[in-house]
Amino acid sequence: MSTHPEQQMQGLVESLLESYKKYPIISNIDSCSRINREVVLEILEQLRYIVFPGYFEMRNLKSNSLSYHIGEILESIQYNLTKQVARALFHDPAKTPGCWEDGREESAEIVREFLQTLPRVREILATDVQAGYEGDPAAFNTDEVILSYPGLYAIFTNRIAHELHLLNVPLIPRMMTEYAHSLTGIDIHPGATIGKYFFIDHGTGVVVGETTQIGDNVKLYQGVTLGALSTRGGQVLRNVKRHPTLEDNVTVYSGASILGGATVIGTGAVIGSNAFITASVPAHTRVSIKNPELQFKDRSRTAELGQEGFFNRKEVD
Repeated sequence: MSTHPEQQMQGLVESLLESYKKYPIISNIDSCSRINREVVLEILEQLRYIVFPGYFEMRNLKSNSLSYHIGEILESIQYNLTKQVARALFHDPAKTPGCWEDGREESAEIVREFLQTLPRVREILATDVQAGYEGDPAAFNTDEVILSYPGLYAIFTNRIAHELHLLNVPLIPRMMTEYAHSLTGIDIHPGATIGKYFFIDHGTGVVVGETTQIGDNVKLYQGVTLGALSTRGGQVLRNVKRHPTLEDNVTVYSGASILGGATVIGTGAVIGSNAFITASVPAHTRVSIKNPELQFKDRSRTAELGQEGFFNRKEVD
């Protein structure tokens, strides 16, 4: 005899309630400090309005109303970010258990400090835009870099998130950078320290780890990994320098992997495509992979060339 649909549903509800008790690590119930992800992402978008005024708003900006416009957005950011930072602080197990309202004063001070960094962040991002334009002959102008380059969006998000990271804000910086990761395929941890004139060409598949240090005028291509040699130590490795250092004027071409906290790529070095680097590289050194032997198969000449029909470049010529 089949069970009545209402009984089936009630059984499922009870089963899920039991699961919530059994696996609290993936439940967030009875919390008064839940972070609102949608609000965090809206704050990130509003920060983009502040950093790149006139590019992403729905309306044209006019100089005579700019002060009011910027002030209005900043007030919205300050109000909402203060609440979200307070909630984030009470997700930290080191904090005394309580509700986010208890952290409003501390979060208000953090947000005030963060907002004061925006002029400096804009100054650095201006160099990133210039690097994107000068480093890509396909770029029509700097507006194209701002409006369409995924690398710049990932860098913008990282520079915002990095400032919050430096102020010891939990969760929110990573939420921002992982959102950018989902849109661009570029994964930059907010802890990474990045100098001026930074450019990521194409970008998909780039990974920049938490303790990476990058100097000025560095250029990365798609598929580059600046990673750790091993993460099997898990939380034991927290606060350990696990990722490489790239000094000024370094270029890393597509598919290269540079691993390890002791690995330093010296000033002016060039790392070729698909290189696998686990030791330091001296300044002004070019590292490349010796070209593998290529084989070509002409299907129309299979019988003439043998059962596999392969010939090398010399034979073709």
